Amino acid sequence: MTNPPDHTRINDIFLGPLERPALRWLAAHAPAWLTPNICTVIGVLGGVIIFLGYLLSNIHPGFFWLASFGFLVNWYGDSLDGTLARYRKIERPAYGFFIDHTTDAATQVLIFFGLGLSPYISFNMACLALVGYLLLSVLAYIRTYVSNEFKISYSKLGPTEIRALAVLLNAVMFFFGALQWPVQSDVLGSLTLNPYDLTLGVVFIVLVFFYLTTATQELRRLGREGG
Repeated sequence: MTNPPDHTRINDIFLGPLERPALRWLAAHAPAWLTPNICTVIGVLGGVIIFLGYLLSNIHPGFFWLASFGFLVNWYGDSLDGTLARYRKIERPAYGFFIDHTTDAATQVLIFFGLGLSPYISFNMACLALVGYLLLSVLAYIRTYVSNEFKISYSKLGPTEIRALAVLLNAVMFFFGALQWPVQSDVLGSLTLNPYDLTLGVVFIVLVFFYLTTATQELRRLGREGG
């Protein structure tokens, strides 16, 4: 078993070829007053903006763009804090690991709750997607301890892709508003499906799939090694 400061970080994502050089450039050009701790605060502030954007979208759908702006702010703060610390060689691995991921969990709850309070998505489906996200997050933290590996990407998908999907979903909800798909079933009769809820349902299924397959693989590995 290992300590968080010794872990290897794995973040192999589709958007990595764009994200990594962008973060290095931002770290190199960051003002002196911008510290990793401030970046973490900015990431949490982005989560608050997302929550408010979704909540206010009940008044006008234009607030979905505020939520999308919040995702940009959240990405900036949450993604830059570690890059900035490494660039300036001021890493505090245990402290950084703790504060980063405790605030991440709170921000995730805030974001999904906000999504569930928006006009076109049910609160139940938002909470279901949150459960999937938190399951995978907890697994990542446990694997950091037992495997010396902090893995936050699965099949080229990571938090950055989730944010991009959320921004795309916001744009669809702004331009198309409430959507209902009528479906005829011989067993259940007439049904009306909400495509936004279906999207979150698919997200939940994908997250749980990654959780189960990764946990099973890790369990087999530990069993073979006698860990």
